[in-house]
Amino acid sequence: MPAELRFLLPLARRGGTVPILAAGTDTVGHVVQAAGIPLTEVSSLAMDGVPVRSSARAVDGVLDLTPVVRPQRPPTSPPRFLLDVHLGGLARRLRLLGLDAAYHADADDAALVEQAAVEERVLLSQDRGLLRRRAVLAGALVRGAGTAAQLDDVLDRFAPPLAPWTRCMSCNGLLGPVSLQEVATQLEPGTRFTYRDFARCAECGRVYWRGAHAARLERVVARAKDVVHSRLVSSGAAVAQPLCELAFPADGLVTDTCSPRQDG
Repeated sequence: MPAELRFLLPLARRGGTVPILAAGTDTVGHVVQAAGIPLTEVSSLAMDGVPVRSSARAVDGVLDLTPVVRPQRPPTSPPRFLLDVHLGGLARRLRLLGLDAAYHADADDAALVEQAAVEERVLLSQDRGLLRRRAVLAGALVRGAGTAAQLDDVLDRFAPPLAPWTRCMSCNGLLGPVSLQEVATQLEPGTRFTYRDFARCAECGRVYWRGAHAARLERVVARAKDVVHSRLVSSGAAVAQPLCELAFPADGLVTDTCSPRQDG
């Protein structure tokens, strides 16, 4: 078993062949998930060297698992994500990069699975039990401790097209440019006198502008572009990422509109 999947096994089973006793009615997929490995992390299965589906009946033999190939193709292009309740920080970072990242702080597992299926979203979670649910059609086990490492993992896995500063980090809505006059009543006097370029969320009305946190968030965006670029180059895929102008709000939630164009 490859190292990318072996770490998901109990510590005592991480070396050599893993013996598993299956019931006569078990499928191959059930055996894999019972061992602790969500099928979302597996791209193909082979029994004694012969490819099999996860729905095939489990029989005696040696089952080989191949991990997902990066970059992984999501159900939609560009991808749509749904994050579980423990990944709020990651959701905000994905939105910063212009990615459609739905998140509900009070959603239970059943609601998450249903929304992911109905809206064709990739369910992102660090909960293997959630990802092993039968109704999960597309999901990904997020690796990493901390938002920065988790973001690197998701970007490396899917290498999605980035459009930084185009989504509201608070509600996931799209941003559009607005004039100072249109948003003046929502601003503090110092902001009205200091800034001239603003964007507003079409969903929640939140206003964004270039603020004091620009440098820190620009580094986040630069790192994200590097991660996606590296994955695309290593896979031999063409590289094209949009470039955007920046707009930041006073509370550090950045965003803005951009016109996608190819680098180089």
